Amino acid sequence: MEFSGTQTIDAPIKHVWSYLLNVHNVAACAPGFQSLEELEPEHWKAVISVGVGPVKAKFTLDVTRPEMQEPERMVVKGRGKAPGSAVELSGTMHLSALDADHTRMDWHAHVVVSGTIASVGARLMNSTAEKMTAQFFDCLKTNLQGTTHSRSASD
Repeated sequence: MEFSGTQTIDAPIKHVWSYLLNVHNVAACAPGFQSLEELEPEHWKAVISVGVGPVKAKFTLDVTRPEMQEPERMVVKGRGKAPGSAVELSGTMHLSALDADHTRMDWHAHVVVSGTIASVGARLMNSTAEKMTAQFFDCLKTNLQGTTHSRSASD
């Protein structure tokens, strides 16, 4: 599956880059995120729970950031397994400053899912991925843009 898009974030490019460099910030926005363990710099083990239709799976992912060009380009790669299923993913993100207070993020992701979750949930894979992507970017933007209305609900 191929996914791509563009997001406009109401924050300066250096702020966006700094936020994205902290893998804990990014992981916290990932739908189904359960845990993250740093194995070495730019190499992590993440556990994410995903549901596609009636099929639920807990993936243990090996995640790396093999390429970074501050403050405009970052590449993330991951592969993982869940009982009876596997996933391989790669994502590229390009940041560009629209002006002093706004950043454009162009992103592209390639995801290959195999096994039970792919065969049983095949019809729902794209809509599930789109929903998860929207949730991720909503969280990212809320945190980066520092909106007060989202924080008041948890205070």
